[in-house]
Amino acid sequence: MSTPEGPESPEGPAVPEKPQLDKPGKPASPQGPAQAGPGDDGPKDSAPKDSGPKDSAPEAGGPGAGGSKVSGSEAAAPEAAGGPKDDGPEDGEPRRGPAPAAGPARFMGGQPTERSMDFRGSSRRLLGSLRPERAIISVALLLGLVSVALSVLGPKILGKATDLIFAGVIGRQMPDGTTKAEAVERVRQQGNGTVADMLDSMDFTPGHGIDFGAVGTVLMWVLLIYVGSAVFGFIQARIATTVVQRAVFRLREDVEQKLAKLPLSYFDKQARGEVLSRATNDIDNIQTTLQQTLSQIAASLLTIVGVLAMMFWISWLLALVALVTVPLSIVVATRIGKRAQPQFVAQWKSTGKLNAHIEEMYTGHSLVKVFGRQKESAQTFREENEALYAASFKAQFISGIIQPAMMFIGNLNYVLVAVVGGLRVASGSLSIGDVQAFVQYSRQFSQPLTQVASMANLVQSGVASAERVFELLDAEEQSPDAAEPMRPEHVRGQVAFEDVSFRYEKDRPLIDGLSLTVSPGQTVAIVGPTGAGKTTMVNLLMRFYEVNGGRITLDGVDIAEMSREELRSNIGMVLQDTWLFGGTIAENIAYGAESASMDKIVEAAKATHVDRFVRTLPDGYDTVIDEEGSNVSVGEKQLITIARAFLAEPAILVLDEATSSVDTRTEVLIQHAMAQLRSGRTSFVIAHRLSTIRDADLILVMESGNIVEQGTHDSLLAADGAYARLYTAQFAEPAVEVEAG
Repeated sequence: MSTPEGPESPEGPAVPEKPQLDKPGKPASPQGPAQAGPGDDGPKDSAPKDSGPKDSAPEAGGPGAGGSKVSGSEAAAPEAAGGPKDDGPEDGEPRRGPAPAAGPARFMGGQPTERSMDFRGSSRRLLGSLRPERAIISVALLLGLVSVALSVLGPKILGKATDLIFAGVIGRQMPDGTTKAEAVERVRQQGNGTVADMLDSMDFTPGHGIDFGAVGTVLMWVLLIYVGSAVFGFIQARIATTVVQRAVFRLREDVEQKLAKLPLSYFDKQARGEVLSRATNDIDNIQTTLQQTLSQIAASLLTIVGVLAMMFWISWLLALVALVTVPLSIVVATRIGKRAQPQFVAQWKSTGKLNAHIEEMYTGHSLVKVFGRQKESAQTFREENEALYAASFKAQFISGIIQPAMMFIGNLNYVLVAVVGGLRVASGSLSIGDVQAFVQYSRQFSQPLTQVASMANLVQSGVASAERVFELLDAEEQSPDAAEPMRPEHVRGQVAFEDVSFRYEKDRPLIDGLSLTVSPGQTVAIVGPTGAGKTTMVNLLMRFYEVNGGRITLDGVDIAEMSREELRSNIGMVLQDTWLFGGTIAENIAYGAESASMDKIVEAAKATHVDRFVRTLPDGYDTVIDEEGSNVSVGEKQLITIARAFLAEPAILVLDEATSSVDTRTEVLIQHAMAQLRSGRTSFVIAHRLSTIRDADLILVMESGNIVEQGTHDSLLAADGAYARLYTAQFAEPAVEVEAG
C-alpha cells in the first residue's frame, strides 16, 4: 500500500484499512497506460471524443483555432495533443513534459502544480464571481429577509396561544365573581408567594376557562405567517439557483477561453486527465458547493440576527445566557475546519491524478496489452486510488465531527435556557408563553449555527476545487497577437526562416541560427535522426511556440506580426495520428471548410481516393463514424484527413509522417492523394521513410537543430554524406549469422 499523497494534518485520524479488492476496478487493468514504446510519445489523439466539448475543440490554440484549415491528428485540443509530432521525445529535443518516473509512476503524465493554500483569497475570488448578479442577489436577500422575519415572528405569536391556554386553565380553578387581584392576594396569604408572583404576571379572569376563539385566531395567524415564510423562501431559493447557474456558466466559459489562450508548453507539462479534471470535476464541485450553501448560509445568518433580536426583546438576561456558548461554537468550528481544509485540497489533487491515470489507461488500452504492463498499470491505479481514499476519508471524517460537536454545544445551550427561563417564570419576570418562545428561539439560534458549521466540509471542498480552477485561469497565456496585425497582400506560400534560434529549456539550445527560404509551390522534405528538430520547425511555423531569436516570414511578413488565426488559416496539416470526431464522413471531410457544398466534398473525396471506399458503405457519405473511429480502417481514416486538407485549400501544407502506420497498398493510395494535395502548394514533408520523398524539390537533412545538408535526392546520394548514410541504413539488407551446430 502506497503512502497517501497530499498534505496531511499532523493530528488527523488514522485511516481505517479498507476492504482489499481482488482487482483494482474496471478502469484500471483493462486500460493500458500511455506507455511510449520505441519511437512513440504515447497515445495522443486516440482519446475518446467525450474528453471535452467538440464544438470547443478547435479553440484550444492549435492549428484549428480561428478557422484554421487543419487536418490529421488535431486532437480535441490540438495544443494539448502536442501539435505535430515526431516519433516521440527526441534525444536532442528536450522532452516536452515532466521527466519520466521510475517504475509504475512512469505511466502518469504531468503532475499538478504545487501551490500554497489560500483559503481566504480563493473564497473571496469565488464570491467575486457572483458580482455580475448583484441586483438579483439583492432581491434574493430581500426575499430571504422577509422569509426569515416571518419565521422568527412565529414563535412569539405562538407564545400568545400558550399564554391564553394556561390563563384559561388557571382561571377555571379560581372562584367566579372575584377579580384577578383578589385571587392573587388570596394565594399570597396562603403562603405561596412565588406562585402569587407568577399568577400576577399572567392575564386571566377568575371563573373563565380557555378562550378557544382567541386561541384559534392566534393559531390562524401563525399558520399564515409560516405559509408566507415558506413562499418567500421558495422564491428566494429559485433566484439563488439562477445566480449559481449563471456564475458557473461564466466560469466554464472562462476556462474554455483560457484553454484557447494557453501555450502548447502548458499542455506539454500537464497530464490531459489532470486538465480535464479541473475543467469538469472541479467546476462541478464548485457548482454543488454554491448551490447547497449560498442560499442556506444567507438564510442562516439572517435567522441568527433575527432570532437574536427577538431574544433580546423577550429577555436580555436569557439572551446573554444563550450567547455564552457562541464563542465555544466558533472556536470548535474554526479549529476543526483548519484541520480539514488541507485534506480537501489533497482529496481533489488526488482526484486529478487518478483521472489522469485512468484517461491514459483508456487511451493506451492496446499498448498496455502489447507490452504486458497490466500489473504495473493496476498497481499505479491502486496507489492513486489509495491516496484518494486516504485523503477523502480524512477530509470527510474531520469535517464530519463539526455537526455532532455543534449539536452537543446546542444542547448545553438548551439546558441553560430552560433552567434560567424556569427561574424567571417562577419569579414572575416572564410568562410561560415567552419562555416557550424563547426555548424555540434558542433552538432556532443554535440550528443555523450548526448548519453553517456542518456546511464547512462542502465549503472547504468547493474552495479547494476553486483554487485548482483559479490556478488554471492564472496560468501564463501565450503572447497576444499584435494590436494591428499585418497580413500579406496575396498569400503565395513563400516561407523564410531568418537566423532562427529556439530552445525548449533556457539552458539547452536546440535550433541556433537556422536560415532557410522556401519558394511558393516548392515541396521541401525534412529528414534526420530523432531529436534533430524536424517537428520543432513546424511548431515554430504554426506559432505553437515563439522563436527566441530571428524571425520567420510568410510572403515577406513576419508571422509574429500576423494574427494566429490568419496564419493558421493558410496552413493545412496532415499528421501521423489521425483524428476523426463522432459524426458522418461528410462532416469530417468538411471540418476545415464548414460552408462547403456536398459537390465540393465529393470532389475532394474523389481526388484523394476516399470516394472509392465510401461508395461501398451502406450509408455512403452519411456513414456515422463512432467516437473511436473503429468502423473505418487506419488507412481510410488517413485518407479522410487528407481529403479534409484538400477541401480546405491551404496555401501551405504540412505532412508529418502521414503514411508511417499503413500498409504498402494503402500507402500508394495515400501517396497519390498527397501528390494531388501538394500540387501548386508550398509543402513541408517530415518523413522517416525516405522512399516517400524522392521527388521532393528540396530535401533538408537536420542534425541537432542545424541543416547539415540540402539538395535533391540524387544530389545528396551523390554527395555521400548524412543523407546517404540514412538512406543506406534504411535500405541495407540485414545480415543474419547462423552458428552451426
